Amino acid sequence: MEITSFDDLLHAACAQPEPQRLLFVFAGAALPLAASEEQRAQFAAGEGGELSPLMCVDKAAGELGGFAALAAEAAQAGPPWAIVFTAALPGRSGLAPSSREAETALQKMVDAIKAGRLEGMLPFDTRGEPVRFN
Repeated sequence: MEITSFDDLLHAACAQPEPQRLLFVFAGAALPLAASEEQRAQFAAGEGGELSPLMCVDKAAGELGGFAALAAEAAQAGPPWAIVFTAALPGRSGLAPSSREAETALQKMVDAIKAGRLEGMLPFDTRGEPVRFN
């Protein structure tokens, strides 16, 4: 199934045979300290910059009512963000992943984002639209 919206992600996670935990890492965008004029212009136009993880959370697939609910919760919990990276963590034998498994997976996502390794994660912007990186 192709994921073209946040709702597609929710539907796909709920349709899996094993219970899923959805993992979310909210990231902000900033200019590098030694940004060039070109980088500054791109950033001002809404492109480029460095991504920095700000906060993360995991939710059972059926626990979310949609992107608006997730965004509202994130707005209350932390600083403004630019992109949320998502992934799913499957359960086994009908049991959802444990909190410890979710924490470990979230830390791996945070580390990957810091290193610029974004494969395996689905990024969405503040409107819940998928983001494609060039």
